[in-house]
Amino acid sequence: MSRQGGDRCPRWPPCPVARDTCRMRWSVVPWTMGDLGVAVDDDGVCAVSFHGARGTVVAPTGVLAEAVRQLRAYLAGELTDFDLPLSVREGSDFERAVWTQIAAIPYAEMRTYGQIAAAVADGDPLAARAVGTACNRNPLPVVVPCHRVVGAGGKLVGFGGGLPRKRALLQLEAGVRIARDFGAGQPTTAGTGSPTAVS
Repeated sequence: MSRQGGDRCPRWPPCPVARDTCRMRWSVVPWTMGDLGVAVDDDGVCAVSFHGARGTVVAPTGVLAEAVRQLRAYLAGELTDFDLPLSVREGSDFERAVWTQIAAIPYAEMRTYGQIAAAVADGDPLAARAVGTACNRNPLPVVVPCHRVVGAGGKLVGFGGGLPRKRALLQLEAGVRIARDFGAGQPTTAGTGSPTAVS
């Protein structure tokens, strides 16, 4: 696994392959904006859903239990960096490049669609619309923080989980950062690294 110290970006498996959804194990993380569903397969965390579990819910153990713990801590403002093995097998090369850029956005910071486009599309900021589509297809929202991608001038536009959730996540992070910067609290990281995909 790559870790956040020297390499913030996850390494996605090189080639998309079909996923056997029957092997996905789901759990639910309660949140005031609606329950989050989180799923793992044999290799790592493979899905996060703003609409609860999309499959059979099981008692969380192993990586699933750790994902639930970290998501709970994040939503409580107690954790700023996820440290989980990720298993992402879908997505075009462009989408994966976008997700890699998103994973590198630090906690409580934002990037515009144009900035992400310039980083992944040979400097072409006009690819911002395609970046928006890739964000919408992100299979791991929150963990791979597409809510930190905003429109020009910081405008809140487009989010698969709905703009109220996007606003809530950004406000959560801003509040934690203010508290941290003024010494009111010290949220933790789950480990030394950012989310990392495994093959």
